[in-house]
Amino acid sequence: MINVKNLTKDYGSRRAINEITFEAHKGEVVGFLGPNGAGKTTTMRILTGYMPPTSGKAEIGGYDIIEDSLKARSIIGYLPETVPVYPEMSVYDYLAYFGKLRKVKNIDERLEVVLNQVGLLDRSESYVGNLSKGLRQRLGLAQALIHDPKVLILDEPTIGLDPAQILEVRTLIRKIRSEKTILLSTHILSEAQQLCDRVLIINKGEIVAEDTTDSLQAKLTGAQRVRVRVRGEIEDLKPVLAKITGVTGIIQKSDSSVEIECRPGADLRPEIAKATIQSGFDLLELQQDQLSLEDIFLRLTHDQVPKPSLRETPVSKKNKKG
Repeated sequence: MINVKNLTKDYGSRRAINEITFEAHKGEVVGFLGPNGAGKTTTMRILTGYMPPTSGKAEIGGYDIIEDSLKARSIIGYLPETVPVYPEMSVYDYLAYFGKLRKVKNIDERLEVVLNQVGLLDRSESYVGNLSKGLRQRLGLAQALIHDPKVLILDEPTIGLDPAQILEVRTLIRKIRSEKTILLSTHILSEAQQLCDRVLIINKGEIVAEDTTDSLQAKLTGAQRVRVRVRGEIEDLKPVLAKITGVTGIIQKSDSSVEIECRPGADLRPEIAKATIQSGFDLLELQQDQLSLEDIFLRLTHDQVPKPSLRETPVSKKNKKG
């Protein structure tokens, strides 16, 4: 549903995004991760028709975001990082207004459904200006959902919410994910790990990684490691563990513990536990060491090459003012 190819955006001599390419399909939740200023919001603004790219192409549901902008925007629900609100309107009137702009049929029925989804049904008569930041965030999500879009683009959807509200929004995203294509940016890396099928990590205007979190972990670690601690001397256990298919190395850490290196992608914990117990050892600890998404993020966004910059066209002496 989202197809981006060689998308580039320049602000004067500064290049914000540089020829980024990616896809997102129906039923997918794709996380968009990167440090501040990496190009996430710029990309989302281009995809929602808020601004044009300098070059490249972006399609939403088969519609070019520039050539077929109205058709593309009609199937997008967008939650910006800062929710636009009209404080003097009631929650109900605010959503009804956006529903009419979106030409939603059976607006009253749709309003009840969406207010129920985001947990604002009991606040429908409240003035928007009296809502807390968390409730305004939920109202912004309701606005993005009012026309039942095929594509949701969410910029920090849980920012400002308390832990209970964050869980509610995540639950809502899980409920609707099978029917929609969802692209969300987040600074909460655990959120991406819990919600997203794939993650795109962008740094200094370029996508530096695109994969599932499990695959990224395997690629960056090169191998997985399992720590085993037993009661008693471990020397007699090492040859037994070395015979397990997929074990590539064993490092003794102490008289009662070893670190077992396994081939990438292999989860050998069941085999290791079985072999340890059958050898007569009391298994005290079995732990798989992996890079967290935070570790992956830091590795991929640290000390990257500077973003490309456009050369300024020299000012000729003839045109130069002075």
